[in-house]
Amino acid sequence: MENNVRLGIKYMIFASLLFAFMGAVAKELSDSMSSIEVVFFRNVFGVILILLSIYKSPLNQTGGKLGLLIFRGIAGFVALLFFFYNIAQIPLGEAMTFSKTSTIFSAIFAYIFVQEKLGFKGWIGVFVGFVGILFITKFDGSNLDKTDYLGILCGVGAGLAYTSIRELRKFYDSRAIVLSFMTIGTIGPLILLIIGEFYTNEKLDFLFAKFVMPNTNDWLFIILLGLFATFAQIFMTKAYSHAKAGIIGTISYSNIAFSIILGMFLGDAFPDIWIIFGILLIVVSGLLVSSKKN
Repeated sequence: MENNVRLGIKYMIFASLLFAFMGAVAKELSDSMSSIEVVFFRNVFGVILILLSIYKSPLNQTGGKLGLLIFRGIAGFVALLFFFYNIAQIPLGEAMTFSKTSTIFSAIFAYIFVQEKLGFKGWIGVFVGFVGILFITKFDGSNLDKTDYLGILCGVGAGLAYTSIRELRKFYDSRAIVLSFMTIGTIGPLILLIIGEFYTNEKLDFLFAKFVMPNTNDWLFIILLGLFATFAQIFMTKAYSHAKAGIIGTISYSNIAFSIILGMFLGDAFPDIWIIFGILLIVVSGLLVSSKKN
């Protein structure tokens, strides 16, 4: 059992590092194309791999929740769209931290929609998490930047997606659930890019943009983006199969540290004291919420 836990921790550390590299590659690609286009390439790679997997080993499921399956795909796609936009606009570590607020929102949605008990420790975690968000956004009651509210909405979207998975896994093969997300995450950007050819709005640049043909160097980054995202998903899955979710969830926050370091190599400034404090509060919040049943 102890060996399994150690192996699970190693898998999660490696997955967190790969997710950080995925973010770094996405940030590099954003210099030559829109974040919408980056989302498209990130997902189309995964769709091909999952379809190959299904071809080799057909799905084994009962189905019957198509509406919820589509909802999961849309929620995940919207979260990814906002996440990749923030990666292009703000330091990588901050963008990753916003995505980690999904733990807070997932706990709230699970309490509301699936009557999952949160407990005193869980509610404390939710409160601490929202205080952490205030520090990261430096919200003083006057205004929020576009990246701030998109970061929060990224956490909300991911929280809704994760909550829906709790119900969907009773009816669908896990590959079908991921495929719904990646298929919508491939078709959605195509629609937005087509609209972007005829309509542009600076305030909605996270939704509409023109397609830019990737250059030779971009194709290398696109391949790396797909590889990092796919293998990160594989090793994360392996991690959760070897150790308790609470332990693996705790280790997954190493992704923020990796992202801050990689972001600095890409030119990001080191986070100021208020943002660091906000990041720490988000981590503590996630740990409290994850351990709410213990």
